[in-house]
Amino acid sequence: MTNPLETMANSPFEIAKQAADQIREATGVQTHDIALTLGSGWAKAADLIGETVASVPAKDIIGFSAPVVEGHVASIRSIKLPSGKHALVLGARTHYYEGHGVRRVVHGVRTAAATGAKVMILTNGCGGIKETWKPGTPVLISDHINLTADSPLEGAKFVDLTDLYSKRLRDVARTVDASLDEGIYAQFRGPHYETPAEVQMVKHMGGHLVGMSTALEAIAAREAGMEILGFSLMTNLAAGVQKTPLSHAEVLEAGREAEPRISALLAAIIDKI
Repeated sequence: MTNPLETMANSPFEIAKQAADQIREATGVQTHDIALTLGSGWAKAADLIGETVASVPAKDIIGFSAPVVEGHVASIRSIKLPSGKHALVLGARTHYYEGHGVRRVVHGVRTAAATGAKVMILTNGCGGIKETWKPGTPVLISDHINLTADSPLEGAKFVDLTDLYSKRLRDVARTVDASLDEGIYAQFRGPHYETPAEVQMVKHMGGHLVGMSTALEAIAAREAGMEILGFSLMTNLAAGVQKTPLSHAEVLEAGREAEPRISALLAAIIDKI
């Protein structure tokens, strides 16, 4: 079946509006205030932030499909926070390397905006360049380098990315854990891991984290007028910094070990937003 987002005649914003309407009907929640995309190692946060109102299979919502990567969940959840606000948790992330196009990659973000969300929390598992960071370290994203050679913006849309990752939200995060470090995240196209030379290139460009998600989503979130908090879980040192071969099993294991701690951290931060 052809996905509507793959048809150029369809506006991606109209499809996002249709998806948001389906979420409203399925959950009974008319407006969501905060949205979260929970990457590798972050999924347990959804169980800690509040009361789940409804959980919908992602494939039942237009433009979404079940995730292809182990470590991601296949549902969209509506959660009532202790503050009375509602959070939309997007478990079905589409990665750029899946080959579905940028519209699909950022559809979740645009749908979240269409439900009314003003804050977008983007999380991921990634490789780290700083040798002082140990696997399992959560790092706030202060900026990014987009190495996909692509953009979710279409046409003559000129969006300012100066404060793309909100300093205000990073400051809120540090009221929960003052020791949180921050870094610049570089998104590659994937799905192969970066070469040691590519990692050194990012280091010389000022980057600290390397991965395969988040940057394109953040651009779309800013286009939609959302305030963005970016969080990386450093699951391993990047190629060439780490002296042993990289593996997805290693990423998953680091995520499992860190999950209780970082999920509780994220839940505490959301309580203050």
